[in-house]
Amino acid sequence: MRENKEIRDDQIRIIGKEENKIPRYAYMLIGGLIILGMVIIAALIYAISNRADEVSRIEEVEPALFEKVCVTDTVRNKITWSNVDSTIAGYTEIRDTVINDIPLKLYIPHNAQMSLHVGAIDKSDTTIVYAAQAADVRADNGNIVGAFVLAGEPLAWGLSKKGYCASINGNVTIGVAENSPLFEEATKQKGYFFRQYPLVSNGKLIDNEPKGKSIRRGICEQEGRVFMVETVTRESFHDFAQALVDLSIDNAIYLVGSSAYGWAVDEAGTKHEFGKDNYYTGRRKMPKSISYLVWRNVN
Repeated sequence: MRENKEIRDDQIRIIGKEENKIPRYAYMLIGGLIILGMVIIAALIYAISNRADEVSRIEEVEPALFEKVCVTDTVRNKITWSNVDSTIAGYTEIRDTVINDIPLKLYIPHNAQMSLHVGAIDKSDTTIVYAAQAADVRADNGNIVGAFVLAGEPLAWGLSKKGYCASINGNVTIGVAENSPLFEEATKQKGYFFRQYPLVSNGKLIDNEPKGKSIRRGICEQEGRVFMVETVTRESFHDFAQALVDLSIDNAIYLVGSSAYGWAVDEAGTKHEFGKDNYYTGRRKMPKSISYLVWRNVN
């Protein structure tokens, strides 16, 4: 009994620690869990990093793929033609579209025939369903630029511009050539012929020298259908021509753009004017040889 009473305090403390000691295998388990957690975290970081790289690569590739689709998918941009009763009065169908972020207006004549007009045009003429300035005129003398035939009468000669448009016996032809037999044929058949800047030839863009931006207009042909196109915004020749190519236009030449006055009459008989009606007022005199492309009602 006495020996038990003489147990030292330090012996008691040692015995107590041994009773609360965590087994060695527990430390091993905890260490293993920590290592496993670190491995999982590292794997997650690696996966996230690879995903970010993959997304980055997709962002670099997708715009190119999208642009390629926009350029080559020309079938989507082809015009769907309307079936029109050939016995009704002529009019101009007006459509709005956007090509390459360029807003365009399409003017499609129905039951109408194209001709040319020289001089001031009668805005009260109800037979006209579309009118727009056609050939350019010289600033110094007001003469027509390029070859021009009015109802079989040649009014100008020359090849300053290779684009041409002819209307002979109701058939309209648009093309690009230095010499066209249609000039002589228009003369013989009492037809019409004028020259302008070429924009599209056989589906391919043609660049022109003027580099500024303006409202652009053109007369176009797609699969035998002839119609006019106008930009709503100011555009360069190049961007306008590229929009026409992406609209699947086969051939197109320019019409006088900017503030040149004209109009279209829709199916309801409403006149839609463009350009400036009062441009030639005051000191600004109308050129004596100003010309207009005119589509008239045939019924």
